[in-house]
Amino acid sequence: MSALVDQLVAQVIGLEVGLLSCQARLAAVTDDEALHDLRTTVRRLRSLLRPLRGLPGVEQLELAASTVGQLTTPLRDREVLAAHLHQHGHHAAADRRLRLQPEAYRHVAEGPELAHLLQILDAFPRFIRASQHQKLLRGLRTRIEKRLTKQWHNLDDALQDPSHDRHRLRLLIKRVRYAAEAYPELDKLPVKAMSRLKQAQGALGDWHDCWQWLLQAEHQADLQPCVTIWRRTMAQAEGEADRVLDKLCADCF
Repeated sequence: MSALVDQLVAQVIGLEVGLLSCQARLAAVTDDEALHDLRTTVRRLRSLLRPLRGLPGVEQLELAASTVGQLTTPLRDREVLAAHLHQHGHHAAADRRLRLQPEAYRHVAEGPELAHLLQILDAFPRFIRASQHQKLLRGLRTRIEKRLTKQWHNLDDALQDPSHDRHRLRLLIKRVRYAAEAYPELDKLPVKAMSRLKQAQGALGDWHDCWQWLLQAEHQADLQPCVTIWRRTMAQAEGEADRVLDKLCADCF
């Protein structure tokens, strides 16, 4: 038990250091990967926390992490779209979006949402140690294993549904994959699961990007030249996602 708690505390501290680094990079507008790295770190934190629900301090930390995630989602979506536009020669449309990013980066770095998350995260190891001292962490390994298993079963149920929702599948796949990365010592996934999950997440991500961009094109005139190719790419991504999901079902369930 103590080894598991030690690993948990070490991961939390590492994630805090990572967030502080991302905050500094965003404030200084040093690179265009800072926002992506921030979101990845927040996602890893949420994956670490999800199996711990019910323990002291977890609900507040989860809410703070979710708030930062919601704040940064449209900014990251704009980054991805701008990079795609540049790649396909629509430089003016890309630059119009990228000009908005530096101010947005500083807003995230200096805003109350990230400051609140860091404040709670800094105190969280003390909550964990206090819970351990008060014997509230008995059965922690079993609790985590059960919740990881439940996430896997939820994904299985969604995959077996003929009318499955691709949005929900994408979220469930991300939850299972990142939870396995957060708790590798408790990972009981089939051998091929991680590679299949990564493939499925990538295919569904391509589909999701096109779906989002087509929605934006309905009210952003400078995206209209891309609509035809996005529709075609979205259809191809749907087919690829279905093939990968079939492989995931065949190899892992």
